Amino acid sequence: MILDGWFWAGTVIGVLSFLTCVVMTAVRRHPADSSILSVAAVELFLLVYAGAAAFRQLGGQPLNGPGWEFWGYVLTALIVPVVAVGWAASDKTRWSNLVLAVVGPTIVVMLHRMQVIWFGQW
Repeated sequence: MILDGWFWAGTVIGVLSFLTCVVMTAVRRHPADSSILSVAAVELFLLVYAGAAAFRQLGGQPLNGPGWEFWGYVLTALIVPVVAVGWAASDKTRWSNLVLAVVGPTIVVMLHRMQVIWFGQW
């Protein structure tokens, strides 16, 4: 399996989002703008990733796993940050920052699975 630049970029963004949200959970009593912006950065990365994946696949680079599974992961990953921000907008407590914190690690795990599907197993 190959962990390419897309994976590492997504990991850095996901970890930074996680750390930002955890710190804001300790500091703020309501959803912090920095937490929401960090999750928005994760969503922006995922949109670029999806576009690049479509471009790569249409350009002839094959998936080593099922296409439905890869694109299912992509679509699900795109929904996770939106749901978390929706939760934060409706729940004005400190814990909404913690809900936002879960987005980063979740996306990193999903990116790893997408890499496995794209490039194959070890």
